[in-house]
Amino acid sequence: MDADVFGQVLGAARDFVRKEVVPREAEIDERDEIPAEIREKAAELGLFGWALPEEYGGLGLGMAEDVRLAIELGWTTPAFRSLFGTNNGIAGQAIVHHGTPEQRTHWLPRLAAGQAIASFALTEAEAGSDPGGLTSRAVRDGDRYRLSGTKRFITNAPLAEVFVAFARTDPESRGSHGISAFLVPAGAPGVTVGPHDAKMGQAGAWTSEVVFDDVELAGEALIGEEGKGFGIAMASLARGRLHIAALCVGLAERALAEAVEYARTARQGGRVIGEYQLVQALLAESHAELAAGRAMVHEAAAKYDSGEDRRLGPSSAKLFCTEMLGRVADRAVQVHGGTGYVRGVTVERIYRDARLFRIYEGTSEIQKLVIARQLLKG
Repeated sequence: MDADVFGQVLGAARDFVRKEVVPREAEIDERDEIPAEIREKAAELGLFGWALPEEYGGLGLGMAEDVRLAIELGWTTPAFRSLFGTNNGIAGQAIVHHGTPEQRTHWLPRLAAGQAIASFALTEAEAGSDPGGLTSRAVRDGDRYRLSGTKRFITNAPLAEVFVAFARTDPESRGSHGISAFLVPAGAPGVTVGPHDAKMGQAGAWTSEVVFDDVELAGEALIGEEGKGFGIAMASLARGRLHIAALCVGLAERALAEAVEYARTARQGGRVIGEYQLVQALLAESHAELAAGRAMVHEAAAKYDSGEDRRLGPSSAKLFCTEMLGRVADRAVQVHGGTGYVRGVTVERIYRDARLFRIYEGTSEIQKLVIARQLLKG
């Protein structure tokens, strides 16, 4: 995208986040829901399709632009970004890079316009950090498939119109082999979406159980080649991990800003607490770690766009930035003292919201394994 045009997109997103979403954060947290007017405005700004190709109505942002936008989106509740994150990320990218021309033409314009939401149905109760352990089955029946299985913690499932679902098509396969990806309409007979989960944080970002009970799918529902679904999932997750790392940079920026402002104004013992050196140390440590995370994200994005590295960098950035955010959020609460432990205070919400990033789209432990294996390849 032209630099001037992208600057306008970035500025519009920044203004919207800070002027219209931030003032409603408490409402979103209490109601566990994104207001309809915020969703509509996000669609008007093109946020449902920032990473989807321009030919399908998206903005076509590269990774270097993606992370800059993600940092801006990270300034507010993660539930806002989550509303359209799967369209741009793990679900949308599977269709962009592996879908047939017919699949792309049918779904991508609707996803980009915010007329439909896609969910990524990979995780199962016993196949989270290791997707190779999934037990869902898609049995070939002539020129069709019959899909059965239960998925867990599926983001945006109650809102989804289509699922990018993964299941074993080879009953004899083990681990990452014999898995295929399918496009499953949410309204298809046999698809049941459970109530959304009550979570520790990230209220407004809905996750649910999804049950596929002998769902009949046409052969045209297959994404890519049969048996190649694990590779499709991993490719989508790599981009998503780098995006999540950038989102954490934005949220850490917000947490530090809240801590600095509190340190400037709150008083203890007749002095502004920012004058105390141990409080200053908390702020300084957070600033230094945040700067490192920001630099790491931008370097990883540049290498992702060039094709130099689309695995080691994203996993390294997700590992560092999600862990960094946890530390920055913890220090922000510490600077606030008892006030930081009270519901309704921004850093208290950030502290709860931050915890999930170290778990989803590959836990910190999984990122360490990915990083080590890449290093050992030489």
